[in-house]
Amino acid sequence: MCGVLGIVGRSQISTSLYDGLTVLQHRGQDAAGILTCDEDGVVNLRKDNGLVKDVFFSRHMKRLSGSVGIGHCRYPTAGSSSSAEAQPFYVNSPFGIALAHNGNLTNADKLRKKIFKDDLRHVNTSSDSEILLNVLAHEIYGALGKKNYQLSHSDIFDAVQGVFKRCRGGYAVVAFVVGVGIIAFRDKNGIRPLIYGYRDTEQGPEYMVASESVALDSQGFKVVADVKPGEAIILPLDGEIEKRICVEDASYAPCIFEQVYLARPDSMIDGISVYRTRMRMGEKLANKIAREWPDNDIDVVIPIPDTSRTSALEMSQKLGVRYREGFIKNRYIGRTFIMPGQAERKKSVRQKLNAIDLEFRGKNVMLVDDSIVRGTTSKQIVQMARDAGANKVYFASAAPPVRYPNVYGIDMPAASELIAHDRTIEQIQELIGADRLFYQDLNDLIASATEGNPQITDFDTSCFSKQYVTGDVDDEYLLGLEQKRSDSAKKKRKSKPSKLQNVSQC
Repeated sequence: MCGVLGIVGRSQISTSLYDGLTVLQHRGQDAAGILTCDEDGVVNLRKDNGLVKDVFFSRHMKRLSGSVGIGHCRYPTAGSSSSAEAQPFYVNSPFGIALAHNGNLTNADKLRKKIFKDDLRHVNTSSDSEILLNVLAHEIYGALGKKNYQLSHSDIFDAVQGVFKRCRGGYAVVAFVVGVGIIAFRDKNGIRPLIYGYRDTEQGPEYMVASESVALDSQGFKVVADVKPGEAIILPLDGEIEKRICVEDASYAPCIFEQVYLARPDSMIDGISVYRTRMRMGEKLANKIAREWPDNDIDVVIPIPDTSRTSALEMSQKLGVRYREGFIKNRYIGRTFIMPGQAERKKSVRQKLNAIDLEFRGKNVMLVDDSIVRGTTSKQIVQMARDAGANKVYFASAAPPVRYPNVYGIDMPAASELIAHDRTIEQIQELIGADRLFYQDLNDLIASATEGNPQITDFDTSCFSKQYVTGDVDDEYLLGLEQKRSDSAKKKRKSKPSKLQNVSQC
């Protein structure tokens, strides 16, 4: 899960890129980067580990001159958390190409070897985004042929078509080509989100593409459309947007976890309101509780902030039970879902949340969370409710049991670290210490999203169902992923010196 954006403007756009990244900060808190190009064709790059506000200072912003650029905020998946893997990545041939990427290539290891052997290109980090960049650069070079190196938009589309043939997995890409503009494309299943729009200025129209619509809204851009699965669009330095479907067998199967947790509630993704989806999730979960436990003794519904608030409020109204805020969140602690180590996650939960005793004392409380992944947070929160004086503590997840890892760009841990993997609901309930546990049914979750856009009937639900939409993920692949993503593997990588990346930065 990362945030990407790109802007083709008519004046200096570094501030707009910075502001857009802050709006997308929830998608990645590990690193941030901005690349711009000025009117002389000079490329300026600043990237480093940290939040957006901690990576860019006045001296950096002054050097990020130019009216076109791309940005990225990152959190690590199977790769390293080294600053060498902060994005955008840049290569100077052909023309000068930069790329920012959200997702994960499922054939990255094979591509890395083939790029070196056949394309004669060296990938300097463990990031699959650098692999994508080198594949794109090679395909652009091949699309040029012997045409005196005059790159046309048709050549760009041909090159992206070549990328689709070689790269598998989930990816939303924003790339910049010097002298051309910004290219954006999305994998053939549309797993990761990407949306574009424009705003009018006195100098002419400006274009923007980003992971979520809120980034466009915040900068005054009017949404045009989502980038379709298998589609590439060109935001040119001069002229109008061009687009082309570059894959014959493209079909929608967006990641449903975007609706559950990843995206901001005020975003529209593929025509689906995230906020309305979460409302419907709460309604359907309430219906399940009422159906299976009609004589419940719930006194109060309390959300675990922030993502579950919308679902919890709808649940309380449907059940006819009071809604209360029982936890106060420290907003200066990062999202525990994406923290790298178990010890760090355990420590952060107590720092992140504090219970309001008056809302718990002597009551039977229903705690509502968006999902349960490792279960570490859930167990601690249940105990916090008991410590605050709750009589009974019930727990509801607005998502189904997360039993399998996500391989398309979300750092869900190894299967063995998922609390629901190979366990029954009763066993999970006992492990987190709840008096009763409810999960959303998968069909209800899908229906909650589909009601927002009936044209999309298929979603990537692999972390719940083990049905991987790209068709190239088997048990052998998942075992290899576990060796990369487990907490022990990350700890081992962290202790090793990182690879260096020789890129000039401001």
